Amino acid sequence: MGTLLLLTGALQPSAEVLPALALLGHTVKILPAEGSALLEAPDSDLVLVDGRQELAHARDLCRLIRTTGSDVPVLLVITEGGLAVVAHDWAMDDVVLHTCGPAELEARIRLAIGRLAAERENADPSSHVIRSGEVVVDDATYTAKISGRPLDLTYKEFELLKYLAQHPGRVFTRQQLLQEVWGYDYFGGTRTVDVHVRRLRAKLGPENEHLIGTVRNVGYRFVLPSREQSVDAPEQARSDA
Repeated sequence: MGTLLLLTGALQPSAEVLPALALLGHTVKILPAEGSALLEAPDSDLVLVDGRQELAHARDLCRLIRTTGSDVPVLLVITEGGLAVVAHDWAMDDVVLHTCGPAELEARIRLAIGRLAAERENADPSSHVIRSGEVVVDDATYTAKISGRPLDLTYKEFELLKYLAQHPGRVFTRQQLLQEVWGYDYFGGTRTVDVHVRRLRAKLGPENEHLIGTVRNVGYRFVLPSREQSVDAPEQARSDA
């Protein structure tokens, strides 16, 4: 759940401005709908601007938020009558009726925050790169390297290595890996995971195969050995898949 900032001139709790908000689990902080309030506004994942009563003022406030350089999503709360006048140049990311239900409100909040996260990720060239020890996985180019050496992986081998490298040290059961890497609609058995782990270890090479560790009777994990453990880690981490 996120932290939401509600800018409103009404002397009412957030549940009165947007009733559906009270049914969601977000943390809501309320400030006056004034430009000066933005100076002391706490960090938030999304801003809600109350435009039910003073729509022109709410429009100006949305534009002012953008002039501060903030890229936080802005949702404008309006009445049904406001739908006839809102325009794209009001600088908000979306509009929501004050009578909307909790499912619709949650979806709009989630989509607005998700769009911002995607934009930030696309703007960061390193965001697609996963580094775990000597393993480097590039999710954008679907390439993987170990100690600078390219790995010739199939699609599922790549996805398996990526998922394990994203969660170093965490143990996953075979069933969990099937669901996360192969998908819920895959009907094969868990032996598929064992086969791909064996192939992945072979491609990592004898000196690095211990990076895919087996936890007996549980599953697999990505191993990041300490310097003290690096010498004997292959013997400790390996076992038959």
